[in-house]
Amino acid sequence: MSEREPDIADPDELALAEPVAAEPSHDEDDRLTPDFVDAVIEHVEADEVAQARALVEPLHPADIADLFELAPADQRQPLAKILAEMLDGDALAEMNDWVRDEVLEALSNQQVADLASELDTDDAVAIIEDMDLEDQREVLRAMEPDDRAAIEEALSYPEESAGRLMQRDLIAVPEHWTVGDVLDYLRGNEDLTEDFWEVFVVDHGHHPIGTCKLSWILRAQRKVPIAEVMEREQTLIPVDMDQEEVALRFQKYALISAAVVDHNDRLVGMITVDDIVHIIQEEAGEDALRLSGAGDGDINEPLRLTIRTRMMWLLVNLPTAMLAAAVVGLFDGEIARYALLAALMGIVTGMGGNAGTQTLAVVVRALATNQLTESNTWRMIAREFRIAAANGLLLGLFIGAGSYLLYHRVDLAIVFGLAILINNLVAGLSGVLVPLTLEKFRIDPAISSAVFVTMFTDCMGFLSFLGLAAIVGLHG
Repeated sequence: MSEREPDIADPDELALAEPVAAEPSHDEDDRLTPDFVDAVIEHVEADEVAQARALVEPLHPADIADLFELAPADQRQPLAKILAEMLDGDALAEMNDWVRDEVLEALSNQQVADLASELDTDDAVAIIEDMDLEDQREVLRAMEPDDRAAIEEALSYPEESAGRLMQRDLIAVPEHWTVGDVLDYLRGNEDLTEDFWEVFVVDHGHHPIGTCKLSWILRAQRKVPIAEVMEREQTLIPVDMDQEEVALRFQKYALISAAVVDHNDRLVGMITVDDIVHIIQEEAGEDALRLSGAGDGDINEPLRLTIRTRMMWLLVNLPTAMLAAAVVGLFDGEIARYALLAALMGIVTGMGGNAGTQTLAVVVRALATNQLTESNTWRMIAREFRIAAANGLLLGLFIGAGSYLLYHRVDLAIVFGLAILINNLVAGLSGVLVPLTLEKFRIDPAISSAVFVTMFTDCMGFLSFLGLAAIVGLHG
């Protein structure tokens, strides 16, 4: 991280600067227009500080984050130096992780510390946690003691856990207070957090014993004890719970916010639904990309890292492809006697692969959302088997009939149709059993399942089609 302070334009320079022509910043879909982005970049390249800032000044923090993401990679740091005084914590929090790292490189440690201090703890942690350890320490040293202590505590929790996700700023009141006491407390303390939907009620040991919505507090009489209007049933989030499980609880119980407790069941923070929206989007995209072996799938990810991630996945797939080729090699005699088999066998494996991918996507999603558990595993297996049997039978009849119309051979039509049916059954079963087995061994099924399912459908597709052709004695 550079310690160089950005160049600050002289006030007189700003006053004398020629007015910047009004450039439409957004299109009809509320996205920054290419012309607007190009105009800002041109001012940056020409070192026209005042003009660049004048264009960017009206933008919302989320739009400023989009501007950095849309800018060419080699222009992001110069842009950050020019706009350093206009960047705030909200803009950094909205940025793509890779882009934010590049922007932070252009700011001093003190600037990063000031920006992080403006944010809720969870957003500040998201900015600081990916920094180099030495830069991280320097930024923390530059922060106020209270802010530094909160962030250091958050960083002590596992990554992607509730402890990293939670906010420390919340409203907690003792159970012996009345509604009037709570109202006076909320009105008389300017340092309280501004964004909250409910008040947490705690006992003398700071253990949460209930929650009280703001609407209940506003409608109750002042003299009513808070313990009488609070709701005792609440969803408590352990501080070390994985963020994906936290998101599932919010979804299942329709939560707006939830208390986070430590290992002694003491209230240490809260998680709000706006954070969960990001987690749901992140986890859903992550699983989809893992199934394809595309890594993070981020267009801002460094090229070298993307190449390495995809190459590793392709190398993992190589042995399965060689195994399928070995199966084909067992039937080289049949292929030599009837060359048409070589053209048709790819259809069998391709159809099986498609069917396996469909089942796999459904099962991985069901596992991720807790729809598929031990109590309904066998029902799921039976259901997918019936689906595979029905689809395989219909496809087998359709493809078998089509091959008969094309080649006028009953034996080929029967072999083709049976092979399609067999491979669909294999695809359906492997699409369920592979992710379930990996889940049982605590291996992420989204990462590894596709390799094994493809192996089964390829090998069994070739084996069923060519094996049946050998049994029937197909020849040209």
